[in-house]
Amino acid sequence: TVSGKGGRRLLKNREAYLCLSAMLRAREGKMLNAERAERMLEAATFEDAAKLLTDCGYEDMSGMNAGEIETALTARKTEIMKELDRLAPDTVIADLFRMKYDYHNVKVLLKSEAMGQNPDKLLSGAGRIPAGQLKELYYEGKYSSLPGALEKATPEAKELLAKTNNPQQMDFLLDNAYFGELTALAEESGNDFLKGYVRLLIDCANLKSTVRTLRMGKNREFLQEALFHGGNVSTDRLLMSTDKESLCDLFAHTGLEKAAVLGAEATEGGTLTAFERACDNAVNAYLGKAKLVSFGSEPLTAYFAALENEVTAARMILTGRLAGIRPDVLRERLRDLYA
Repeated sequence: TVSGKGGRRLLKNREAYLCLSAMLRAREGKMLNAERAERMLEAATFEDAAKLLTDCGYEDMSGMNAGEIETALTARKTEIMKELDRLAPDTVIADLFRMKYDYHNVKVLLKSEAMGQNPDKLLSGAGRIPAGQLKELYYEGKYSSLPGALEKATPEAKELLAKTNNPQQMDFLLDNAYFGELTALAEESGNDFLKGYVRLLIDCANLKSTVRTLRMGKNREFLQEALFHGGNVSTDRLLMSTDKESLCDLFAHTGLEKAAVLGAEATEGGTLTAFERACDNAVNAYLGKAKLVSFGSEPLTAYFAALENEVTAARMILTGRLAGIRPDVLRERLRDLYA
């Protein structure tokens, strides 16, 4: 059964998460943390770095090429996500994290079809619905069987792409549906931690869009199309941010204060790397609050996010070392690790 059609609520009984929370706390000790990541960066060879990752439960990837590393990391993430989905007392949190892969897959299918290409290598198995099943439903036009807001958004995106031949507009439409569905799911859960997490994700996306728009010298109409409702900072206020000072003021005294300062600098030619890293670190800092919660939905939410961060960091380090990129360059790109 494909989840994501509504009718679920996050369990009010926090004790239902007691055993799962204890299991995740135990697992956190084996996750890739800052100290282990540093050892991988400083390892003498790529092979040595890859072998260090086996301490975190990964298979030995020391003999793999970049494509094989990507396949192995994706398979592990997908396997753990599905396991947590089975063990959790409800589907809300798993849906919250797996949802974006459904939207990714629809984008892949739409663009691949328009370009006459095979989408299979780009499809993700981490979504709420198996990639093969989603592909079949898409090609058969059975949009009503797609999970959540994709039922309506997929045919609209397909029509928009055919009409405009503009993949960016199609992406905006699907991203808007994605954040709308995220917000609705968080509200449905009744959980303040989840609601705050989704609002912060939207603020990050909107801040990034605003910085890129100002950096490119695009107009307000372009920005309006790229912004999403549901964040702590309203889209109306963001549309009024025409310079670096006003952008910094908007996010002053929030978790994104540092990111906004770096973003303002990036609008005038500064690097985007430090800015985007600060955005992601702000999200990780928010999730760090879950460490103060002994059991409940918060540790599960944080573990899902930590898993994605771990895989991203492992990919960056391993493929970077394989390509001969200097450790100091990789270190600048790495996000803070929750574990």
